[in-house]
Amino acid sequence: MADQGGSNHGIARTSRTRTEEQRQKDLERIKDYRALEDEVRHHAAKNDYSPDVFALTSKLLRLNPEYYTVWNVRRRCLISGLLSKLSPGSSPSKALPTSSPTATTTISSADFSSSLSTETPPAPEFQTTGKSGTTAEEEDEEQTRQQDQQNDQQILQKELHFTIPLLLESPKCYWIWSYRLWILKQVIERLPVPVARNIWEEELGLTSKMLLRDQRNFHAWGYRRHVVEQLESPELEGKSLVESEFEFTTKKISQNLSNFSAWHSRSKLIPRLLDERNANDEARKAFFEEELNKIGEAINVGPDDQSLWYYHQFLMLNLVNSVEHPTIAPAFTQEERVTYLRREIESIQELLEDYDDAKLIYEALFDYTLYLCQLQGREPNEQEEKDLKGWLGNLKKLDPMRSGRWADLERDFGLKE
Repeated sequence: MADQGGSNHGIARTSRTRTEEQRQKDLERIKDYRALEDEVRHHAAKNDYSPDVFALTSKLLRLNPEYYTVWNVRRRCLISGLLSKLSPGSSPSKALPTSSPTATTTISSADFSSSLSTETPPAPEFQTTGKSGTTAEEEDEEQTRQQDQQNDQQILQKELHFTIPLLLESPKCYWIWSYRLWILKQVIERLPVPVARNIWEEELGLTSKMLLRDQRNFHAWGYRRHVVEQLESPELEGKSLVESEFEFTTKKISQNLSNFSAWHSRSKLIPRLLDERNANDEARKAFFEEELNKIGEAINVGPDDQSLWYYHQFLMLNLVNSVEHPTIAPAFTQEERVTYLRREIESIQELLEDYDDAKLIYEALFDYTLYLCQLQGREPNEQEEKDLKGWLGNLKKLDPMRSGRWADLERDFGLKE
């Protein structure tokens, strides 16, 4: 069985001592678990994906959500009978009349406390009357399609509902997130656009709630990026969410500077953000300086925080690798790039007055000095070579576990004494 005990950021694992009575109870639970596992695998081997097997997967996944094979069995149960059969090339979002999204009952993230209930909300009413001029047979077919949609919507929302308690218990379980994405894909394939879009918007709300529980859950951040991408897609008649997502990263960073995932998402959003703003050279320069000041203030507070240096390096690479990668301010002159780099090196050197044991400061100084030389197309001068040797010497003392790396740098840049 999967280890459900794990540790979140900053929370240490705890051990427990079991009595003999507790040990016996654990053995009984293991026995029951194995019997349930064998039963599910037995049915799957016979290609039996009946509702009874579907119910068995619910029991087993509540015990062990890491069991990816059982998630696959559950998928097969859905497509083998519980969900309607899709005709080739069919697209409910285009072929059928739609309901108002505000009338759709969505349960994926509306309320965490209510999500633990087993009660399933009623599915919204679909239009059942035929269009004027249609035959009775066509009206019957239309009504059947809409009833299939209604049934599919109820099942799919129940599935989203089913996974919420599992996510609360195991928020970093890949297989739960993967299954939710699969269900949401079925939502797009089977339901009208306004209904499907509303469900996906609720999913975006779910990621916000999950990131309130653990702001650095990289599974939730990656999942959120996928949800946003889908909400922006033509399939859901989407439009750009880059401004709201950029603001979301700002909010998360203000709550916790040490949020690598938020800084990472921010770096990915910036090229699009500036393009969609039609930012001119002046606006791009102002934006770059604002971001540089923001991260500089953060580093002054936490010079040992690797996530901050990651984003700072991202900004510095915008100065150095402006040709190979999307850049914030492509119109910067060579002189401006050199000036920014020199200013940052000097600012970081000042940090050593208060933080002379901060390894990441020395790494940044070492890298940025080499960036400066690269930008100017030259070798380090005498003073820079002396500084590089000194910083590397401090890195050896502060991080002896990476002695091999420091030796490689010495050799590669000819810094051996």
